[in-house]
Amino acid sequence: MSKPTIVVVGNGMVGYKFCEKLIARSSAFQIIVFGEEPRRAYDRVHLSEYFAGKTAEDLSMSPADWYAENNINLYLDDPVQEIDRHNKTIHSLKGVTIKYDYLVLATGSSAFVPDVPGINKDGVFVYRTIEDLDLIKAYAANAKSGAVMGGGLLGLEAAKALIDLGIQETHVIEFAPRLMPRQIDTAGSAMLQAKLEQLGLRIHLNKSTASIDGDHKVESLRFNDDSALPTDMLVISAGIRPRDELARLAGLHVGTRGGILVNDFMQTSDETIFAIGECALHEGMIYGLVAPGYEMADVVVNQIAGGEKSFKGFDMSTKLKLIGVDVASFGDAFISEPACRTIVFEDTHKGIYKRINISTDGKLLLGGILIGDADAYNMLLQTVNNKLALPPNPEDMILGSRGGEQSEGAGVMSLPEDALICSCEAVTKGGICDAVNDGACSLDDVKKCTKAGTGCGGCVPMVKDLIAGTLKANGQYVKNVICEHFDYSRQELYDLIKINNIKNYDLALDHFGRGDGCETCKPLVASIMSSLWNDVIVKQDTIQDSNDRFLANIQKGGTYSVVPRIPGGEITPEKLIVIGQVAQKYGLYTKITGGQRIDLFGAHMNDLPEIWEELINAGFESGHAYGKALRTVKSCVGSTWCRFGLHDSVSFAIEIEERYKGIRAPHKLKGGVSGCIRECAEAQGKDFGIIATEKGWNLYICGNGGSKPQHAQLLAADIDDKTLIKYLDRFLMFYIKTADPLTRTATWLNKMEGGMSYLKNVILNDSLGINAQLEEEMQLLVDTFHCEWKEVVNNPELRKRFQHFVNAPAEKDPNVKFEGMRDQIKATW
Repeated sequence: MSKPTIVVVGNGMVGYKFCEKLIARSSAFQIIVFGEEPRRAYDRVHLSEYFAGKTAEDLSMSPADWYAENNINLYLDDPVQEIDRHNKTIHSLKGVTIKYDYLVLATGSSAFVPDVPGINKDGVFVYRTIEDLDLIKAYAANAKSGAVMGGGLLGLEAAKALIDLGIQETHVIEFAPRLMPRQIDTAGSAMLQAKLEQLGLRIHLNKSTASIDGDHKVESLRFNDDSALPTDMLVISAGIRPRDELARLAGLHVGTRGGILVNDFMQTSDETIFAIGECALHEGMIYGLVAPGYEMADVVVNQIAGGEKSFKGFDMSTKLKLIGVDVASFGDAFISEPACRTIVFEDTHKGIYKRINISTDGKLLLGGILIGDADAYNMLLQTVNNKLALPPNPEDMILGSRGGEQSEGAGVMSLPEDALICSCEAVTKGGICDAVNDGACSLDDVKKCTKAGTGCGGCVPMVKDLIAGTLKANGQYVKNVICEHFDYSRQELYDLIKINNIKNYDLALDHFGRGDGCETCKPLVASIMSSLWNDVIVKQDTIQDSNDRFLANIQKGGTYSVVPRIPGGEITPEKLIVIGQVAQKYGLYTKITGGQRIDLFGAHMNDLPEIWEELINAGFESGHAYGKALRTVKSCVGSTWCRFGLHDSVSFAIEIEERYKGIRAPHKLKGGVSGCIRECAEAQGKDFGIIATEKGWNLYICGNGGSKPQHAQLLAADIDDKTLIKYLDRFLMFYIKTADPLTRTATWLNKMEGGMSYLKNVILNDSLGINAQLEEEMQLLVDTFHCEWKEVVNNPELRKRFQHFVNAPAEKDPNVKFEGMRDQIKATW
């Protein structure tokens, strides 16, 4: 007896997910899939990563042989053209005819393209498929400016793509009076706009495009207010349109504004035909996110394979990172007083906006919006969805508990068992905890068992917390492993590499790891080996992160910054002149930073060695602004000039910075030396801070500036120079050896059992008996310092890496003209 045949029309994310769920549920069906694109299903959620180096294969949702292994017949590049409902058959473009028992329409959506004169000119694109991205990438190679029509989620993603492609001038045009009008309120949109403009985007609101002008290709946009915007290319991302044309031809019921009408079981007006994803219209709603599509797929699987599940709508809360800016909305984000009470936190300096809406009786969280800092999103969403009681001070949910203790009952382990943790795969807290209880002790194991965290990935931090919480509740040791390739913590791997004298990543992987490594463990191992052996990090080919690879921070537009070291902020007139000459020669934008250095922005990769060479000849060296290393030791003018100064803070800051320069650590390090209690160097906001007293120096450690500032704590008081340096050696080396990757000293201390009392006992009283070893290891790093810029300048093989193309000529083209970044910035004012 033959199996019932299910034909799936559409091989996008939702169509693929339907197949995956069905074969996991039953093997009683023959599945046939038709895809319009020439490749199998791929991850559209992370489509913009295609511009960051990911390939189509990287984005694919399955291995190449997955369909065959699961007995699924896949027809690619062959869209279905007709549905014969009477005979229950479909006919494809290439002449394939298949008879079905059930038909699943997963045709998705297409980009909405407004009917604007000139829309068909060259240089106008949509942003939906890999083919679209290939066309955009090719055209952008000869474009200097670009515009995106649409200021929603996809529009801002498209704008980021243009920035990643090196478009010098990128504009976003939005018809509404604010960005992302469906997700965030006016105040949140204004904050987001300010953040994006700081990153170089140019935002145009309340703009309706009247025409696209140019001779055969786009040259400018003309708006209804008679203003115009010159541009070399245009990407349209003004919304989506459900792909319902096949259903219309078959006589299925569709909405007046598009979309295939479905009931709670995702059935169309023909009970043997289902519609899922962005083509389906349920209760007047088209869902443009992948998670509702996955839920629809699960409903249809239940209907076909036997089950009672139905679709009752879907929570459209979302969290994402737009061009490096966190944006999230959850629950009822737009409800306003008097229907609720609103708590708002706004920090225009740091670009953070947080709003929560609570019930009028103060007992329940109803919804909210987060811009710039969305760390609390997952717990806030769970609080809304599970109707959890609010703490006595609801503002603590966005500001943090000022008492230093977590509110009673707070935390992921207090959530009910049916709390939905992963909305993409509909995985509950109970499902994750059960998987851990059954032996899934790592994130990778839980992903394999439950698929939690395999969709958008937004739930991963909460999944990790549940794994750790469940293991602790079971009395098991929670091991903090680096990644799936190294079953060790950073501290354990540090010791293993040291004991076994490993100086090569491949050897480390062979001895202590498995697989090929990843973007988590490669830079971590590079950092460990640099901290141990102090070798030039650029020699560790392919394993360092992008900034270390070129010994410079990459900036928007693809240029780099050059930051020479200026210890203590002290500089001679001769060196100042050289900086000015270099900046003028290479067209660089210069800026004096808060760390008492001069940054030079806008350097092209192939010019970096020449710029460094000129600076090195003037006595400069790398400032390690690109590395997880010591950045600066800030100083006040001290007793040399200041009438309040007790000691020479400048000289001591220079001595400290010269001692620890270039030392690699789990995260960046900053220091400060103040000549008196007036604290002009802001030493107590640094990883280590030194303040002069009448009897010597006070040493403070584990402070932190940035988005979550924390005061440093006093380690030792009234100590002399020699003792202070000895304590600093011990502290820094202990941090380097024991901190987790990418952990600042403040966070390291906060997580340390015993806190400051324990750390004092280790550093001052040698409670672990390791201080002599710590001092010896630090002295080795001090004695083996080398300037990484100089190593590249003097090494022809390393220097070859700093060119855009392998066949680029050694000599520079005399016709190339440098244009100052500051001139470009002024032109926009």
